[in-house]
Amino acid sequence: MIKLIVENKKEYRNVSSIQTTLEPNKDFLVEGYATTFEPYELYEIDGVKFYEKIERNSFNGADMSDIIMQYDHTGRVVARKSNDTLSVVPNDYGLLIKADLSKSSAGRELHEDIKSGLVTKMSWAFTVAEEEYDKEKRTRIIKRIKKVYDVSAVSIPANDQTSINAKSSRKEDKNKSITERKRQRLKLKMMLMEMDDI
Repeated sequence: MIKLIVENKKEYRNVSSIQTTLEPNKDFLVEGYATTFEPYELYEIDGVKFYEKIERNSFNGADMSDIIMQYDHTGRVVARKSNDTLSVVPNDYGLLIKADLSKSSAGRELHEDIKSGLVTKMSWAFTVAEEEYDKEKRTRIIKRIKKVYDVSAVSIPANDQTSINAKSSRKEDKNKSITERKRQRLKLKMMLMEMDDI
């Protein structure tokens, strides 16, 4: 649908290096980007594409005092900034979120959907303080955000450059590492056995 224009985006995806005040339950931690700063396709009419771009400085002065997290912008709240289960921080790539979904059954169910790859994208609800329209590029440019209301894991995103994923616990990471080492040893052993047969 939308081709990523950002180069070296991996450096921004290493969200573990971002310092936040959130101290979440690591078994139900999710993180991702609710929006990005590169232009993305908003919609298409009769083969003509229209775009939207969120400027990097648009969050300066924005009200981000009590953002909530939901699924598809509706239903129960699964994390909230005011109770320290949600961190929302703009960085060089976009609007980075980190959330602890352990506090409710709805949150834990959403974590399972994210972990299994059923839900992989995000969106956000906001109001605009200042914008302009670039006719030549058919692009709506958001210059200043007034207020951010929610960040949501979504089934179908407006911006396909967004992402959300479940972080593995240390135990799971360790088990994966052990499994990979076993796999490598087995591969080496099979290669040596094949060499003996020659």
